[in-house]
Amino acid sequence: MNRLLIAGVVIAGLIAGVAAAYFATRTRTVPPVLERATLFHEPRPLPEFTLADASGHPFGPEQMRGHWTFVFFGFVNCPDICPTTLATLAATRKALADLPAGEQPGVAFVSVDPGRDTPALLGQYVDHFDPVFIGATGTRDAIEALTHALGVAVIIGPASADGSYAVDHSAAIFLVDPQVRVVALFGAPHEAGAIARDYRLVVASRDGIT
Repeated sequence: MNRLLIAGVVIAGLIAGVAAAYFATRTRTVPPVLERATLFHEPRPLPEFTLADASGHPFGPEQMRGHWTFVFFGFVNCPDICPTTLATLAATRKALADLPAGEQPGVAFVSVDPGRDTPALLGQYVDHFDPVFIGATGTRDAIEALTHALGVAVIIGPASADGSYAVDHSAAIFLVDPQVRVVALFGAPHEAGAIARDYRLVVASRDGIT
């Protein structure tokens, strides 16, 4: 009888442990209610790509590993969307300045106009908004590999007589986690306060999840 009693206690304990782990997991993975962002149910790993930063150093997945990063696509000659969005992201970073260093986001601005945007020019451009920002560019094939993987639409128009041309592109902001996976998407119009609030919720919801 004692052995049966002990076995019953052990089994009950195991069941309780499994149940506790199950409900803890369910609680931890309940998606947060976000204002503007779309949180992906399954994080999407970034593909391998090799671009160059303002100093000509390689910029790819390994340079994004270990920290959170907002990724935005655009070009230096963009008249409105790009400067407005970069200013918004600079304000977002200021709103998140109270977070621990490991949770403060970086910003990567990837040019979709490699014909005009040199690494040095990109560096000068993003420095105007925040010295922490990274400007990255590369060959057209390298850029297209990344834009296609993320579903970023880019249309480069025909050149005019003076050599100028228009570039149309998606205005979405992508949030990449420390494991270099896209976990959320912010659609336009962008507002710094809403992005910052959603960012806090996303980071909190992903804490401890690999």
